[in-house]
Amino acid sequence: MSDLGGFSMHELFRAEVETHCAALTDGLLALERTPEDVSVIAPLMRAAHSIKGAARIVGVDAAVTVAHHMEDTFVRIQKGQERTTRARIDQLLEGNDFLLRIAALPEAEVASWSVEHAAEANEITTALSAPAADDAPPAAPAPAVPPAAPASSPVAAAPARPITPTTAPSPAAAPVAQRPAPAVTEAPPAAEAAEARAVRVNADNLDRMMRLAGESMVEGRRSPGLRQALGAVRTDMVRAREALEAATRRGGNARIDAARDALDRADRALVDRLGELERFFRRTEEVSTALYHEVIGSRMRPFGEGVAGFPRMVRDLAKDLGKRVRFDIVGTDVPVDRDILSRLEAPLNHILRNAVDHGIETPAERLAAGKPEQARLLLEARHHAGQLLVRVSEDGRGIDPARIRAKVVERGLQAADVVARLGERELFDFLFLPGFSTARQVTEISGRGVGLDVVHQAVVATGGSVRVESRLGAGTTFALQLPVTLSVVRAALVEVADEPYAFPLSRIDRVLRAGADRISSVQGRLQCDVDGEATGLVDAATLLGLGETARGNSTSVVVLGDEGGRVGVVVSRFLGEEDLVVRTLDPRLGKVPHVSAAAILDDGRPVLILDVEDALNGLRKALGEGTMHGMGAADAAEPARRAAKRILVAEDSITVREVERQLLSRMGYDVTVAVDGMDAWNQLRAGRFDMLVTDIDMPRMNGIELVRLVRADPRFAHLPIAVVSYKDRDEDRRAGLDAGANAYLTKGSFQDQSFAATVTGLVGTP
Repeated sequence: MSDLGGFSMHELFRAEVETHCAALTDGLLALERTPEDVSVIAPLMRAAHSIKGAARIVGVDAAVTVAHHMEDTFVRIQKGQERTTRARIDQLLEGNDFLLRIAALPEAEVASWSVEHAAEANEITTALSAPAADDAPPAAPAPAVPPAAPASSPVAAAPARPITPTTAPSPAAAPVAQRPAPAVTEAPPAAEAAEARAVRVNADNLDRMMRLAGESMVEGRRSPGLRQALGAVRTDMVRAREALEAATRRGGNARIDAARDALDRADRALVDRLGELERFFRRTEEVSTALYHEVIGSRMRPFGEGVAGFPRMVRDLAKDLGKRVRFDIVGTDVPVDRDILSRLEAPLNHILRNAVDHGIETPAERLAAGKPEQARLLLEARHHAGQLLVRVSEDGRGIDPARIRAKVVERGLQAADVVARLGERELFDFLFLPGFSTARQVTEISGRGVGLDVVHQAVVATGGSVRVESRLGAGTTFALQLPVTLSVVRAALVEVADEPYAFPLSRIDRVLRAGADRISSVQGRLQCDVDGEATGLVDAATLLGLGETARGNSTSVVVLGDEGGRVGVVVSRFLGEEDLVVRTLDPRLGKVPHVSAAAILDDGRPVLILDVEDALNGLRKALGEGTMHGMGAADAAEPARRAAKRILVAEDSITVREVERQLLSRMGYDVTVAVDGMDAWNQLRAGRFDMLVTDIDMPRMNGIELVRLVRADPRFAHLPIAVVSYKDRDEDRRAGLDAGANAYLTKGSFQDQSFAATVTGLVGTP
């Protein structure tokens, strides 16, 4: 097939079908909400007609036939020859899915695929040709079925209906629980190749970049003329100086005056040229800066582009479950980095499916609770303080804190008396543990908590955070905070051990210079008074392994904070703020502790951008141990602590981590904590430990990966390792022991003496 500007006709056909099918999906959902509004029909007719014409040009007869019957159906509805029913909308959506699937195929497979799916195409066209059926009553909610796979696995987390158009749609009338789990589909090789060659850029954005590139070229062409002019001025000044020296040697006021006049003329010319050069530099900087921002802008896509499939998904899921849901998206025009947008799809998919499946009640339940039959589900995005805020909220049944407390105790994650004292915000953090769910019924769709560990990991991986807000009987909100772009970061520059470092500004609570009167030592730990609150201090140089920061009359402190509280980082001095172009570190370096990326400063110096999440974990560990070297904080217990056997605990749950730390500390061991496998691996390589205790399900690096990595290093070949996990199946136990662990315990072992006995048996007494 012919090639047009690097694109084949089939690639152009694919792009056109995707565009028109997106319009068809939006229009059909709008028509379903307001069947009496025939104004939405004309765009639907045009979209179907355009697809038919494009398919005819590339010779895809199956698409021509389906699009033709869809167009005829729209004509009948527009003329009032048939009314819009939900059954007819289902048929049209199935036709839309068929067109998307055939367009996504590699060109070489279209003919054979069309033959194989001829019966399916015939069913669609036959249904569209038949009179519209009356709406059937909503399907009953799916009965509870055992899960097909662990909650955290890709299969269990997969949606029962496709979000992307490359998966065959399930029959609309089939109950959810009876449907097979959808296969994981991948983009065809041809589609991947096309995607590698082309990226969508807004036409206006491209026009501005072209204009700025042209201006930059024009400005650049001025530089040779300026160089020549300055060269001429320099020549004039040399001649004037030579004339003045000659006149001085020979004497005579007239010659001296003439030389001075020549020198004055050269000086005035130089001033003029310097002014012109200043204007040139200023304009060049303006153009290059504008061009830079336009290039960055080319990476930005509207938020609505990344969530276009959700209205259809929510509509189909609500219909299958017999629920009435009004789904609205606010902030579709908010610009978001395309990388952030792509990473948002999976977390939002999990959250929305949970909301419809378990958060929102059936119409009967809502009426009994005094609510409207139709629930409200809202997805909104906006920019705030340099961050992207995304919220998913619904007015459903809400999360019952009592059930979470009971589940935590039931699974042995914490003692009942401790759970009773936890606040709701701390309590809701348990929802992000792998496999944690309070749902009474488990379906193939979701359970409250199913996949939420995936949500947390995906958001944290982008440098963001997620929290849950809920009121029993009134609904639940998931609030995600993420960077707007991964390409550029506004950062606070500081100096640590005579080297520049950068803190992403969005992760800083504040910076301050604290006098000696605001800093005190409590039990060997330094703390600073910040707004009347005692905030622990840790030396950045010590944390980064660069020595110690000297203290003067005032201390420069960067205050970091998240839902876990605030921590102060002591630095040598502040250097200001700057927009940094993020450069990823060479993967051969591996994970550099507390560092996420690098950049180049305006003066050409390299600067490391700190990984605030990783740094916070290290800071809290240092504060928990009371280590604050080089800052004048004495720690009388240090010699005793060093003498005790050291145990490293790797656990991502704050609550479980603290339980293990306290238990082992009471036994007399020197305990160091790590928040995940990567943190533990970094600490193992940097320190000396007598034993490792690790969880299995952790972000960045899970426990099995950690154990294998440890055993592969000759330095740790004989290090005792105990796995402590909530998983108690035989296959999980075998996986842990096969990886190299010496013992495998469940978290219920905290309630008896088996945990303590195992530790003592492996490492000996403290």
